[in-house]
Amino acid sequence: MRILVIGGGAREHAICRSLSLDPEVDAVHCAPGNAGIGEVATQHAVDVLDGEAVAALAASEQVAADLVVVGPEAPLVAGVADAVRAHGIPVFGPSAQAAVLEGSKAFAKEVMAHAGVPTARSYVCTTPEEADSALAAFGPPYVVKDDGLAAGKGVVVTDDLAQARAHAQACGGAVVIEEFLDGPEVSLFAVTDGQTVVPLQPAQDFKRALDADEGPNTGGMGAYSPLPWADPKLVDEITTSVLEPTVRELHRRGTPFSGLLYAGLALTSRGLRVIEFNARFGDPETQAVLARLRTPLGGLLYAAATGTLADFPALRWSAGAAVTVVVAAQGYPAAPRKGDVVEGLAEVAREDGPEAYVLHAGTRADADGTVRSAGGRVLSVTATGADLSEARARAYTAVGRVRLEGSHHRSDIAERAVERAVAGD
Repeated sequence: MRILVIGGGAREHAICRSLSLDPEVDAVHCAPGNAGIGEVATQHAVDVLDGEAVAALAASEQVAADLVVVGPEAPLVAGVADAVRAHGIPVFGPSAQAAVLEGSKAFAKEVMAHAGVPTARSYVCTTPEEADSALAAFGPPYVVKDDGLAAGKGVVVTDDLAQARAHAQACGGAVVIEEFLDGPEVSLFAVTDGQTVVPLQPAQDFKRALDADEGPNTGGMGAYSPLPWADPKLVDEITTSVLEPTVRELHRRGTPFSGLLYAGLALTSRGLRVIEFNARFGDPETQAVLARLRTPLGGLLYAAATGTLADFPALRWSAGAAVTVVVAAQGYPAAPRKGDVVEGLAEVAREDGPEAYVLHAGTRADADGTVRSAGGRVLSVTATGADLSEARARAYTAVGRVRLEGSHHRSDIAERAVERAVAGD
C-alpha cells in the first residue's frame, strides 16, 4: 500500500513515522512535509488547500497513492478530501460538509443538541450587545470561542471581563460564549467510517504556554497517554454517550463523518461534557497516542476510508506510557521568531533512541542540511516507558539535549499524573 499524507507538522511526522513502521505500507509520501519528515517519507511540494492539486499529486505516477491521509483541519474544511475522493482514491478524512463539525463551533453545538450529547450551556453571539448579555449571564470565568477555525488558539478563558469582551470583538464574526466547565480535561480520538466507531486510547494535553497552566492559550505544549487516574470505563462512556451519537446524527443529516473524530472533554462535577470536536488527529496528543499503538496504522486508516471498519480486528496497545513535550520558538504564541538553528537532534537519536525521539513541527532545512525553526511549535519530543514516570523522565532528558536559542517548553507535562500515581490516587 502506498500512502500520501497531507500536512507538515509534528502530527503529520507522527503519522508518517507510524506508517513507515507498518509492514503492509510500501511507500510513504508527504506534502509538503518538514525538515524531519524526509527521514521517513518522500516529500512533495503542494498547496494543501488546493483539492485538485492534491488529487493530481495522489494520482501521479511518482506517488500512485492507494490512500490519502489529510492531517490538518484547514484542507478538510476546504474540501480537499472531497476532491481526492472524486478521483476515486480512498481518503482518511471527512468531507467538507462533515468537517464543519470543527469548522463551526455553533454547528457543533447544534449537532450535539440534536444528538443528546452532553456539553456546556452556551450562546452564539453575532453582535457586541449579544456578547455582553451572554458574558453577564455566565459570569467569570468567562469562556469565549471564535466560531471558526483558529488553529487551536481561538479560545480565551479568563476572569477579566474586559479581556473576554475584547476577544469577542476581535473574532469579528460569530462567537460562542459558554459556561466554564470545571474538572480535568481529556482528549479521545476515534476512527470511524461513518457508521462503526473505534476509539483510541485517551490522552491529556496542556494548552497554556507556561507551567501550572499559566500564560496564553496555545495549540498545545505537551501531552501524555494513558491516563492512570481515569476511570477504566471512561472510554466506553465517551464512546456511547458522545462519539457514537454524534456519528449517527451526522449520518442522519446526510453528511456522514468518515475519518478521525476528536472529542475534547471536561470531566466535571456533573459528569462528562464536550468542550469541542475536531475533525482530525489532535496535536500534540497524536504524538503520544500513536507512540503506544501496536496495531499497524495503515490498515486501520484504510479500513475507515473504505467503509470496512466493522471487520477490523480489535486494536492492540503497548502496556507502557508515552509523553510528548513541545519545544516552542521564542515569542510563541504571540509572535514566534523564525530562522534559528536547531541543534542536538543527532544527540537525541544517538543517546536516547528508540525510547525517545524528536518529531518536527515548524522546521525547515537549509541546502547544507542545517535545521532551522520555521514556526511557533518547533519540535515535539516524544518518549515511551514502562510507566508514565519513566516516559516523562526520558522525554525531559531528550528535551535537555535540544538547543534552540530563545526556545521555551513546559517543565510540568504529566507531572501531576505521576504524583497521583505515586500517591496511589
